[in-house]
Amino acid sequence: MSSPSSIPRVLTIAGSDPSGGAGIQADLKTFSALSCYGASVITALTAQNTQGVRGVEPVSAGFIAEQLDAVLDDIPLDAVKIGMVASLEVAEVIARALAARRPRWVVLDPVMVAKSGDVLVDDAGIRAVRDVLVPLADVITPNLPEAAVLLDAPTPATMADMEALVPRLTRLGAPYALLKGGHLDGAECPDLLATPERHEWISAPRIATHNLHGTGCSLSSAIAATLAHLGDPSVDADAVSAIAEAKRWLHTALEASDRLDVGQGCGPVHHFHAWW
Repeated sequence: MSSPSSIPRVLTIAGSDPSGGAGIQADLKTFSALSCYGASVITALTAQNTQGVRGVEPVSAGFIAEQLDAVLDDIPLDAVKIGMVASLEVAEVIARALAARRPRWVVLDPVMVAKSGDVLVDDAGIRAVRDVLVPLADVITPNLPEAAVLLDAPTPATMADMEALVPRLTRLGAPYALLKGGHLDGAECPDLLATPERHEWISAPRIATHNLHGTGCSLSSAIAATLAHLGDPSVDADAVSAIAEAKRWLHTALEASDRLDVGQGCGPVHHFHAWW
């Protein structure tokens, strides 16, 4: 039996998805699936399902600060995952709270572009993510359109384009940048990981499925969970292994997603594929 101190505690700061496939709900499922205790701070309420988002009610920056203080005053954290943040005020609230009581790992999923290609945040929101949250993070996990928005650059269309863009991503301040290549065509989904020591491709075979709802949320929260199990690693290779483990877990969750029958649109991944 595990001792109480051996179970990592991980916080997600993100929006709520009532259909259960993305956002806070996906993050908490991921933490549990990867043997972590999950806590949450909700930044927005959404009305959404597998077919799309119908409405969003942002939580005030003041109440987000209250939630953060309540959790951080009481629970020692091993890692934090940050999801969509649409305003400078909220970004600064998060940055102040984590600067004062920072866990070892901070993972940022810079959610700024919908699957339709629509940009979800305005210029101020983009600057908030780039200038406030990215330098705070240890790991960032942009997909190709999000990286293009962050850098005001064309969206990479090839693996060579990804290699050319990654050095610019790391100059934004996060030591680890996982540039997700799922938008490229081909039989593989190639992700390029930039670390303080090297660049490394982490690829997996492309899975023929429409169950892609919440994949970005689930991958970033899986990275937070696998890194939380490391504690304070002394070598770069440990972090790379943890990030690669998170990608393998998501790949298996995608493979098992057809065992679920959820919704009429893009279904979720199967977070608990190892159990049922």
